[in-house]
Amino acid sequence: MQNKNFNPKLYPVLFGFFIMGFVDVVGISTSYVKSDFGLSDTLANLLPMMVFLWFAVFSVPTGLLMNKLGRRNTVLISMAFTFIAMLIPFFSYTFVLVLIAFAFLGIGNTILQVSLNPLLTNVVRGDRLTSSLTLGQFIKAIASFLGPIIAGVAASKFGNWKLIFPVFAVVTLLSSLWLLATPIKESEASQAKSSFGACFGLLGDKVILMLFLGILAVVGLDVGLNTIVPKFLMEKCQIPLEEAGLGTSLYFAARTLGTFIGAILLVKISAAKFFRINILVAIAAMAIILFVGNLWGIAAMVFVLGFSLANVFSIIFSAAIQRLPDRANEISGLMIMGVAGGAVFPFLMGLATDYSGTQSGGMLVLFAALVYLLFAAFRVKDAKK
Repeated sequence: MQNKNFNPKLYPVLFGFFIMGFVDVVGISTSYVKSDFGLSDTLANLLPMMVFLWFAVFSVPTGLLMNKLGRRNTVLISMAFTFIAMLIPFFSYTFVLVLIAFAFLGIGNTILQVSLNPLLTNVVRGDRLTSSLTLGQFIKAIASFLGPIIAGVAASKFGNWKLIFPVFAVVTLLSSLWLLATPIKESEASQAKSSFGACFGLLGDKVILMLFLGILAVVGLDVGLNTIVPKFLMEKCQIPLEEAGLGTSLYFAARTLGTFIGAILLVKISAAKFFRINILVAIAAMAIILFVGNLWGIAAMVFVLGFSLANVFSIIFSAAIQRLPDRANEISGLMIMGVAGGAVFPFLMGLATDYSGTQSGGMLVLFAALVYLLFAAFRVKDAKK
């Protein structure tokens, strides 16, 4: 890549996406916390709900806060919340404190996702935005992929899966110091004045509304698969949690590969066409998972799902930003509010699982999300005026 596209100021911003990936530790954590405290699926799924609920509460206010503090300063605030969140469960491990810790993680990640994506536009040329966002998601996927592996190694080798938290705390601190030492000039547009009414008024644009619901669905799928895959494998294949947890790593390994390839392909091919193909593949993979009963078959389809969903968030987010580029802060706040799908879908999945008595009930909730994304995929071509 040429320096005009990837200047030195880009690297600490991109590394922020690695910290963003720490939120996905909630998936494997849900399985361990459920086991440690003997919880039902509905109660255990309060953990991802506690994380992602804050995206509905703080996303739009964060978008407005950026107008006053600037994007880089807002990112640094998010790092402070994340650092605190990583320390709590390691030093005091009770169910209540775990909920509080993951609430802090959710608040920090909300602020980070709202502010980091637009900050990227200050160091990347506009025509490279989609591929750069996808590169950021690739880096995020690396962190998501490593989380279950670190937790599994900590549990099997040291008898304490919670050792993952101090590791993540140190990395968060280093990322904060790197960004703090990097001056980034923000555009005048990034500090424009706005209001809650004007921000939510953007949902009156039918395309922005469609894209917002698309974010809700794709994040619901991502978090939902993150939480259900280990439990689904345990139910279908009768394997222990330590092995089933690797199913989450397989999913994120596929996402990592998918975002890497997507960052290259999206420079050359239509994002809308790429979106449609990937969703059709994802629907086929989910249908097969529901009927396959062996470990290798499920694992293969989990990999296909991770690969096919890897770039959907970036495509939807970029389409929204490019539709109204002069409202980037507000659009970012609205789109990241859709990350609350990570709270909604696991909760619905928990209810469906407890009602049906099988993890397949939760999978059907995710299948419904894919059906909506198929609808959006064939309309995302309208996202640009």
